[in-house]
Order: sequence, then structure tokens, then C-alpha cells
Amino acid sequence: MERVIYCQGCGVPIQTSDPKEAGYLPASALKNDTVICQRCFRLKHYNEVQDVPYDDQDFLDMISQINQTQGLIVKLIDIFDFNGSFISSLHRLTGKNPIILVGNKVDLLPKSTNLNRLKQWIKKSAADLGLVVQDVFLISAVKGKGIDEVKEAMEYYRKTQDVYVVGSTNVGKSTFINRLINDSTGTKEVITTSYFPGTTLGFIEIPLDKHSSLYDTPGVINRGQMAHYMSDKDLKAITPTKEIKPIIYQLQEGQTLFFGGLARMDIIKGEKQPFVCYFANQLSIHRTKLENADALYETHQGDMLAPPNKDSLHLLPNFTTNTFKIDGDKTDIVIPGLGWITLSGQAVTVEMHTPQTVATSKRNAII
Repeated sequence: MERVIYCQGCGVPIQTSDPKEAGYLPASALKNDTVICQRCFRLKHYNEVQDVPYDDQDFLDMISQINQTQGLIVKLIDIFDFNGSFISSLHRLTGKNPIILVGNKVDLLPKSTNLNRLKQWIKKSAADLGLVVQDVFLISAVKGKGIDEVKEAMEYYRKTQDVYVVGSTNVGKSTFINRLINDSTGTKEVITTSYFPGTTLGFIEIPLDKHSSLYDTPGVINRGQMAHYMSDKDLKAITPTKEIKPIIYQLQEGQTLFFGGLARMDIIKGEKQPFVCYFANQLSIHRTKLENADALYETHQGDMLAPPNKDSLHLLPNFTTNTFKIDGDKTDIVIPGLGWITLSGQAVTVEMHTPQTVATSKRNAII
């Protein structure tokens, strides 16, 4: 029976076959005196954390160990994909440890966004999902915006105890931790040779001081995220990289908008009114008559209506339909991981067609 070798940095079993999975190490490095996985190697030598995904049960087993400790939970979410990046079971796993919620990618929001209203909405939405948080922060891990406020809050709420950073895949957790490491440590020797007691699932320990550490936890795969049904090329087409420029359409009953080939909005009933679309600037949006929409989709999915393209159409789950009736309040209809459409509040009924695993929702308008 082949002997299992464990990473001396994070405790994960070493494997030599898949660079994207936890515990990867080139076979040639197995003969080194100190065996650490590529993820730990990059942290030790380059101050760089790489995220690796775990399935839900692995993640739950790992995070539930925090129950037995005292520390601060820093939970990252993607502002553009609150539901898809929210770990709904977290409150059952972390005991009485305090939690702060950090919304990443704020630099991509239009400058007209009411950030205070957005923070209130995030806090309320978390509470509605059973998670009471100490505070909410909005950051750009890439640009460094808001990082100082989060660091101050971490120091205040952790009360000299450990910090655990958790988040779904694709929320920018590694970029956030890399920013913290580079801002907070004056040394490249940030990795320790011990790992979280009782696990072989890859917490990485980054010392904060002589008595406490920051623990990076691998990202959990949340199947509600649009990103899991996209090729890498398609993902680039829907991921904002700069401030979103809203596009306004004047629509009325009997018209349809396609958002690439990933979602569709039908205006079922209502007078002509503005629909403001907030999506990645590079995503193509097509307007057509509702009576022509089915035929257009059948004929042009994967080319004019892309992403997904012809090669990645098979990754997309079947569509499901949700109906929304709006009357009175300015409202956002949110397509998780893709963007949102702001409705003016005039009476209107719309049908949203999206992949069945990606649940469309509505909220009070944040802009």
C-alpha cells in the first residue's frame, strides 16, 4: 500500500496529478527534505496565497472545527454575487465567534452607488439568511480600497485571538489575504510547519503575532454560482474588470432582453418604461420581440447569444422561469454572478429565464 505523504505546511495529503487541486506537488519535489504543497511553497517564498476548492462536505467538516476555538471569522462575499457567494450554513458551524462580513469588488460599482444603502442591504440580507454579523465592510482586494478599515476592525474584534478567513471560490479571498500578508508582514517566512489540529484539509496558518495567527481556509464550491457552469473563456466575458457603465433600455409589454445566452427577461405586462442594466461592459445584450424570442434563442445560442459559446453550451443547466411583479418601489432584479436590472417602480410584470441552479431574486434598488 502506497504511503500517504502530508504537506508539512497545511497538512493536506500530497498529490502529483492535478495542479488545480489541493496538495499538488510536482513529483520531482517529493525527494526534498521538507515536503510542502505548491500552495504552501508559493506562500512561503512569494507571500502569495492560491485558493483551492473543496466540496461542500469537506468544507463543512473543516470549518466546524472553528466551533471548538475562540477567534474572529472574516467572511468574504462577492458584491456582484451575494447569494452565490454566501455560505448559508456558516452560522451553524462557527459557534459564538464574532463574524465580520467583507463585500469585495466595490471598485466595479458605478460611482453613483449608495454604499451606505448597500452595506445596510448586505447586513439585512445576511440576517435574513440566519447570519448576524458585527459589521460590514466594502473593499476592493485588487485595488486595496477599504483594506485599512478591515484591518482595524480585525484587530478590534479578534481581541488578540486568531482570525479565520472564509469564502466561496471566485470571491477574491486569495487576493484579499495576499494584500493582508504584504501589508502586515515584513518577512517572507510567514508559513509555519504546523497546521490546524485534527485536520488534513489544508488550513494555512499565517502568524499575526507571537500568540495568534490568521488562518486561510480553502474556498467552498457553492453550486449556486454562475461561474461553475462556465468555461474560463466565457467567465472572462461576464466578469467585470472595470467600473460598470449602465445601459438604459426603454421597454414595453411584448419585448425581451437577452443577456448573452445566459439569461433572458420578458416584459409580460406594463407601460413603456426604463430598464437600467448593470452588467460587465463586455457582455452583449440583445433586444427582440417576445414573440420572436424562442426562435432567436434556438437559432443563435452559442454565437450571437453568447456566452456560452458553442463549445461550452453543454455546461449550462436547463433554464427555469421566475415571475416578478413590481409596483411602487424602485427595484433591482438580480441574476447572481452576472449583474442586475433596475426597474423604476412603475407597474410591470416580468419573467426571468435563468439556469435552474442560479436563483434570480429582487431587492430594493441600491442605486
